[in-house]
Amino acid sequence: MEDKELYQKKKNDPSLKLFVVLMKAERAVEELVKKDIQQHGLNPTDFGVLELLYHRGDQPLQKIGEKILLASGSITYVVDKLEKKGLLERKPCPADRRITYAGITEAGEKLLNEIFPDHWKKIEEITAGLTDEEKEQAIHLLKKLGQYADSMKG
Repeated sequence: MEDKELYQKKKNDPSLKLFVVLMKAERAVEELVKKDIQQHGLNPTDFGVLELLYHRGDQPLQKIGEKILLASGSITYVVDKLEKKGLLERKPCPADRRITYAGITEAGEKLLNEIFPDHWKKIEEITAGLTDEEKEQAIHLLKKLGQYADSMKG
């Protein structure tokens, strides 16, 4: 097969097109969300940690990274920073001294209570290009794609 034919075949491949469209959409959405969060003096990682603790309660430091897709080495830095701001606190595990939990403080809860309603509106605004039915379809399809990709990790 000639290079030109191979190029045409790849150019029309829906797999490649899906990948490119998915990456561009993710980048565009991420930029808008990041801009929204930064207005409140946080970066997306800080917000992700606080949001996790707000909705799920105290979490072992080791588990936070995997729940918000953050490298374990970065967790200490983020937790230290949020602790200095008084937005979260470390709590030793009474049953196992090797485990330390992070918990959101009253100041952290207050901040999220202030931020979250506007943040939610911003997310609704960003996703308003799709109908509710299309959003449900996208959720289903992207979850299916993600689960399949996870299964390939072996």
